[in-house]
Amino acid sequence: MRKLNPLLKRGLKAVEDGGLLKILQSEIRHEISHPRFQGVETGSLGNFKLDWDSPESQDVVLRRQFDSGEEVVVSALLQPEPIVDDDLMFPREALAKVCIKKPGLSSILHFDCRVYETGSGCSHFDIERACFIRSLVSALSSTYGDDFFRQLDIKLQNELRRYLISKGISEGLTNFLLCHLNKKEQDQYVNWLRKLESMMSHSPKSL
Repeated sequence: MRKLNPLLKRGLKAVEDGGLLKILQSEIRHEISHPRFQGVETGSLGNFKLDWDSPESQDVVLRRQFDSGEEVVVSALLQPEPIVDDDLMFPREALAKVCIKKPGLSSILHFDCRVYETGSGCSHFDIERACFIRSLVSALSSTYGDDFFRQLDIKLQNELRRYLISKGISEGLTNFLLCHLNKKEQDQYVNWLRKLESMMSHSPKSL
């Protein structure tokens, strides 16, 4: 084995002597003994099923199939920027894409939504943009962004929200997304700490 660089030697010794391993172990104990979302309303999938939820990924995919053949797919992940509000339980909002496909048609309705907590175990979603995709194999689409929705009559905005709610995008589902994704992030953080702890625990004591 090639002799380790003197700078790397000093770095590893600093890790050992500086108690970084103890700090990691303390952080792991704290995260485990103080579950951040214990007792939080977890929401409900309703008629959706988890289609994708890898422990290594940041996103989840939900799918619902109607008896008519209509299909609704929701993919969601957390916003990268945390929320600075001590009154809220969840530190991050969620971004959700809702795709609706009618049977026998190649076109898809695509909505980009922001899911956020409103306090007391409640949540809400806003439609931020919409896209009509003519075909999965075609790049042609009609997109309506933030300005489009702001300029709509408030009654029409509410009807668009009701349309998505009728497809299963209920408060139970948005509660589920916020809770599940934030818990998922915390689990991944603890797993990362444990991997780092394992690496440091098995590092050579003398070089």
